[in-house]
Amino acid sequence: MEPVAIAGGGPVGLAAALFLARRGVPAVVLETAERREAAGSRSICVQREVLDALHRAGCGEVLAREGVTWTHGRTYHRHRELFRITFPETVTGFPPFVNIPQWRVEEVLEAAVRSAGVEIRYGTPVTGLAQDGGVTVRTGRGTLRASHLIGADGGHSAVRDALGLDFPGESFGDRFLIADIRAELPFGPQRRFHFDPEWNPGRQVLLHPQPDSVWRIDWQVPGDFDLAGARASGEVDRRIRLITGGLPYEIVWLSSYRFAQRAAPSFAEGRVLLAGDAAHVMSPFGARGLNSGIADAENAAWKIALDRAGLAGPALLPSYHHERRAAALENLRVTGATMRFLVPRTPEEAAHREDVLTRAASGDAGALAQVDSGRLYAPHSYARSPLTTPRDGLAVAPGDVCPDEPHGSGRLREHLGDFALLHTGDAPAAPVPALRVSGEALDARPGRVWLARPDGHLAAVLDDPAPGEIAAALRRARGFR
Repeated sequence: MEPVAIAGGGPVGLAAALFLARRGVPAVVLETAERREAAGSRSICVQREVLDALHRAGCGEVLAREGVTWTHGRTYHRHRELFRITFPETVTGFPPFVNIPQWRVEEVLEAAVRSAGVEIRYGTPVTGLAQDGGVTVRTGRGTLRASHLIGADGGHSAVRDALGLDFPGESFGDRFLIADIRAELPFGPQRRFHFDPEWNPGRQVLLHPQPDSVWRIDWQVPGDFDLAGARASGEVDRRIRLITGGLPYEIVWLSSYRFAQRAAPSFAEGRVLLAGDAAHVMSPFGARGLNSGIADAENAAWKIALDRAGLAGPALLPSYHHERRAAALENLRVTGATMRFLVPRTPEEAAHREDVLTRAASGDAGALAQVDSGRLYAPHSYARSPLTTPRDGLAVAPGDVCPDEPHGSGRLREHLGDFALLHTGDAPAAPVPALRVSGEALDARPGRVWLARPDGHLAAVLDDPAPGEIAAALRRARGFR
């Protein structure tokens, strides 16, 4: 049987391969690089629901165990602390965020992918494609016949180019200097964001903890910043020492970036789906890039698996574009607002930022609410998806991620991964497995049932469903109109 081809061996491509493998779907990963390099933090924050998805695929616990859990975030203006956020203690499951460098995420995913029997072809760039009821993928080492193709090959995606899709959006003028340093800093694991500190006047600095006493530091710097020159002149060392003081430190990795906000006009063309940075790029403030990319991968995998099995309606594959582009546009709206606050483009935006920060420093509650150092990632709700049976006015609504709660000796989310009907009383007749739950987190009431999708989102919430209602909701969730 023809495999699914995946262009790109980064975290999104590897996650897609793993999600497919767990559903018994063969996949081949095509990676341009000759080998994997374990360097640089890059995307480091993995969010709770993303860890749940990866746990269903077999590696969430490893990432959570090796990563740094942080529950506090502190935001400063110059020398004054403006506010702090504290995530509530988790009753079940994973913590809200775990920090682990991207290279280690890739290593864990690759080990899981290889143990699942997935082939990874390094040094194999995609050079073109053709569709005719399947996909012929042209590479630098010949052609591959595949049932579907997932383009997860980054911001300069060859798959996106082969589809003839542009990548509209904008780039920001300032750059960001990023350093991973190993040092014993005098505060615990927490996110620390500094507006206009005296050691980076007029711009920002962000600190994030990583395993093994490594800290990631992001400095906003001018657009003409020269990393090589700054390191040779001692500027990088001076910048680090203004944060570490007299403490010894070791540079683990250095880089500089100019961040962009872009989205492809289409995420699905026939049997070719775009995921991760190939579909959308956004600034990292808010930890939305990697997390949304893993959500892309899981969404694509279960839909491709049903399509291959002949269980998908005509709307299922196209719904990937509807659901994941809506999620990307929401993420871009949020991160775009953050970047306009961090990197004002007009005198009016700069004046607004200065006014907000000045009033916030004096304790103005309204101004504090406007300070934007990055709104942290949360899963997108598919309430308006064509796969969702709509219903408004519920605390736990169709399209939302299914809330977690204790279940047996474990957790409810551990039992998701395929279509399932959740209920609190006698199991109603249903064409999918039924799972009795307490309903404590689900806003339960007598006669209410919930249809969960393979990715853990709720496709329908039904009260005292009549015969055929559950089957109709399931057909809709599988893409039958």
